[in-house]
Amino acid sequence: MLVFGFLLLCSIKTKGEKANCSIIGQPEYPLLSKDGDIIIGGAFSIHSKINLEMPSFTGKPHRLLCTSLNLREFRFAQTMIFAIEEINSNQTLLPNISIGYQIYDSCGSTLASMRSSVALINGQELTAEHTCPGKTSVKAIIGESESSSTIVLSRATGPFKIPVISHFATCACLSNRKQFPSFFRTIPSDYYQSRALAQLVKHFGWTWVGAVRSDNEYGNNGMATFVEVAEREGVCIEYSEAISRTNSKEKTAKVVEVIKRGTAKVLVAFLAQGEMDVLLEEIIRQNVTGLQWVGSESWITARYLATERVSKVLGGAVGFTISKSKIPGLKEFLLKVNPSQNPSNALLREFWEMTFGCHLSSTISSEVEYEKFCDGSENLSNVSNAFTDVSELRISNNVYKAAYAIAYALHNTMACKTSNSSPENITCGNKDLMVSSQVLHSLQNVNFTMTSGQKVYFDKNGDPTARYELINWQKNGAGETNFITVGHYDASLPSEQQFVMNSINIIWEGDSYLKPNSVCSERCQPGFRQAVIKGRPVCCFECLRCPSGEISNTTDSAECIKCPLEYWSNENHSMCVLKKVEFLSFEENMGILLSAFSLTGVSLTIAVALVFYNFIDTPLVKASNAELSFLLLFSLSLCFLCSLTFIGKPTEWSCMLRHTAFGITFALCTSCVLARTIAVVMAFKATVPGSSVPQCSLPLQRISVFCCTLFQVIICTLWLVLDPPMPYKNITHSLDKIILECYLGSAIGFWAVLVYIGLLSVLCFILAFLAQKLPDNFNEAKYITFSMLIFCAVWITFIPAYVSSPGKFTVAVEIFAILASSFGLLFCIFTPKCYIILLKPEQNTRKHIMGKTHNKSQ
Repeated sequence: MLVFGFLLLCSIKTKGEKANCSIIGQPEYPLLSKDGDIIIGGAFSIHSKINLEMPSFTGKPHRLLCTSLNLREFRFAQTMIFAIEEINSNQTLLPNISIGYQIYDSCGSTLASMRSSVALINGQELTAEHTCPGKTSVKAIIGESESSSTIVLSRATGPFKIPVISHFATCACLSNRKQFPSFFRTIPSDYYQSRALAQLVKHFGWTWVGAVRSDNEYGNNGMATFVEVAEREGVCIEYSEAISRTNSKEKTAKVVEVIKRGTAKVLVAFLAQGEMDVLLEEIIRQNVTGLQWVGSESWITARYLATERVSKVLGGAVGFTISKSKIPGLKEFLLKVNPSQNPSNALLREFWEMTFGCHLSSTISSEVEYEKFCDGSENLSNVSNAFTDVSELRISNNVYKAAYAIAYALHNTMACKTSNSSPENITCGNKDLMVSSQVLHSLQNVNFTMTSGQKVYFDKNGDPTARYELINWQKNGAGETNFITVGHYDASLPSEQQFVMNSINIIWEGDSYLKPNSVCSERCQPGFRQAVIKGRPVCCFECLRCPSGEISNTTDSAECIKCPLEYWSNENHSMCVLKKVEFLSFEENMGILLSAFSLTGVSLTIAVALVFYNFIDTPLVKASNAELSFLLLFSLSLCFLCSLTFIGKPTEWSCMLRHTAFGITFALCTSCVLARTIAVVMAFKATVPGSSVPQCSLPLQRISVFCCTLFQVIICTLWLVLDPPMPYKNITHSLDKIILECYLGSAIGFWAVLVYIGLLSVLCFILAFLAQKLPDNFNEAKYITFSMLIFCAVWITFIPAYVSSPGKFTVAVEIFAILASSFGLLFCIFTPKCYIILLKPEQNTRKHIMGKTHNKSQ
């Protein structure tokens, strides 16, 4: 609206009144210009500072004064002139048509940029009356170097459909075709650079970074995109400060204080050159070092910054920039720049005086007082500065490509190569009738290849393909800073292939090969997980050990993973290993000890059997019923041996054997004791005078033992047929190990076996207890009573111990019960007899055994 109102004011006043068309109070004229058939405009920040006095409102405002010549921007302007001169000398491109130019200074300020924009649109000419002729002479504009100034220029020229090609404005906002329909650029959008920077930070493992940005569209938009992508990549921003070149020193100092207080070792600086200069001055003043700088393309290859003083701060900096190129003939062209080319041009005189530090004799007045004089005969080839340095032609190459893009668009317009859908109904091929909207349409469709092999074209948003080089500040042997390419980024490739590092070593902050580590919390090693600290960013966390049975096998794991059922976490909780399989084995101490007791029991049983066999004809052995005694000893041997089946790795056969063998052997054993008890009771009842109780014959004893044992065999057979014991991996009882045990199958079968043995033993105990008053010399009943008492006590205590014992101890309790009851029977029944046979042979006589019986019967 400001532009429309301004132009309207100019058109009214030119109808008879003098008009002053300058925004600042004085008309704006191009710093560099040349006539031609077609004029191209240019806007560069040739000066980087402005001096603006507040208006008094009592007189005309003072003229906007630009100071501090920027040699790099002056080189951009001269590159544009070089490209136009080269195009004019080309016989195939725009033949018989000369291109002129008008280059304005935007002074790195949006205010001055608006002044330049209006001047370019108005086609203002130098006249004595300072009037606005209302002629739009430029068909396209190259500029500007900063996004904020470019936004002003594009908004002003957009309604007039004047195409603007920027060589250095990277704000992603400029890709909006609705707001900037006539904008193009030869440098990629920050949409891609911000993402590239986020990937760079993530690639080097920096999850805790500081950020500083220009307080304008360039910095704010670029940093917003960076923060968004970085946080998505798991990177946290400790602080994000904004800075403007117009800030007071106090504001800038506060920003630096924040940087000094920060714990982040990496600083992402999304700054335009003006803000970078301001920040560096304060950084150096406060002696802030030890930071790894990550820079945006605006300053990362700025040669004027690569001084020894600045390198102490920025040494080892990394950042993305566009690819460099060579422009043949540019070096020679720049060296020919001389005030003699246009003695009245104040810019050329200022450049010459600044370069050689002298006062031109033809200069009437100068802002800087120099001690020596010069006459313009000095040689630029002896000078090394930002203007003459063509070793890093990156942005200059963008200016070069922009000039050629406009030339090709003009060529296509003149050659009537515009499409039929062009809205302009003007005869093509006539340079006098050409309008900027035709050039705009042709520019959108331009596609050509530079002599260097670079392809130039624009997408629907006016952007080129985003390709970057990763630059690292490295010092050579002479101590000079070089910009070394250490990687590449190509947004046109798949995401996993976009960022590629070269094999060149990076020199980090402090000229070190050791990459700085910038994290809020140290990385969690495998075996730990991250636990977010309340009130802190997600990058600040504690490392907690994974619980038992859970692991984390990657660094910085957010969660621990549960191991599968048959696996358990190792000591470091970094991997799942097979759980330890537990069973009572022959190799462990408990298994060896129980096996020894079992074999000892067998050995003692065999020894007793040998004693009985050697003394089989003695009265005591005959009176003890030798056949039942041997059968009982045989069953006790089996009881001792069956305990061995409980030791070792459970298998299908061992599980079925251990319980059935135990049940049948103990049933046989108790059956023998029961038969012996009945025989003793009936024998003495039958010898009592007048008694009608028959003696228990040997066949009857055999039948009773067989029948009692057969019943247990039937129980075990049914158990094995219906639901036999099987090996079972118990993973519920213990978390860190697998208990390999025998699953009982039918619990009814197991407890039926135990109950039946218990019934037989209780019956033995009752009968033996009733026979306690039999004659002492032959009273075997009291020993049977005591043995059955031990037997019942063992098995009664076995039940709660069996149920409550964990793992292999369950088996150990069962073996202990078997051995204890077996030893109880062996010792209680056979020890007294062996004592008489071996140590008291005088008592092993018929007379002694029958003595008391006879007396009592009398």
